[in-house]
Amino acid sequence: MLDLSLGKAGEIVAEKYLVAQKFNIVECNYRCPLGEIDLVARQREVLYFIEVKTRTSLIFGQPAEAVTSKKQHKLHQLALYYTATHKYSGPVAFGVVEVLYNQWQRHYQVNFIPHAF
Repeated sequence: MLDLSLGKAGEIVAEKYLVAQKFNIVECNYRCPLGEIDLVARQREVLYFIEVKTRTSLIFGQPAEAVTSKKQHKLHQLALYYTATHKYSGPVAFGVVEVLYNQWQRHYQVNFIPHAF
């Protein structure tokens, strides 16, 4: 994954992690006029809108801390658009996948926060 950007590599790692946790990936990098959602996934009856944050260190805090209230509001708007255009009326949740990449060991550590906000 060295030829990919850190963010894209993190999204791929997050997707694989979620699949291993029995999530069905519905969309990757869903784009609409309002913006982009990193991952849309389903587990049982819940549709998850997931933001992926990838970092190489914790010097600026946990990756999930970068999902500010402004970003949360944006994700809510994107989810409303998605559910309206896909005629989905079931339960939804907003998650964050934190991916920490250790460049020396070339190892990814993943933490999924299923109901982040």
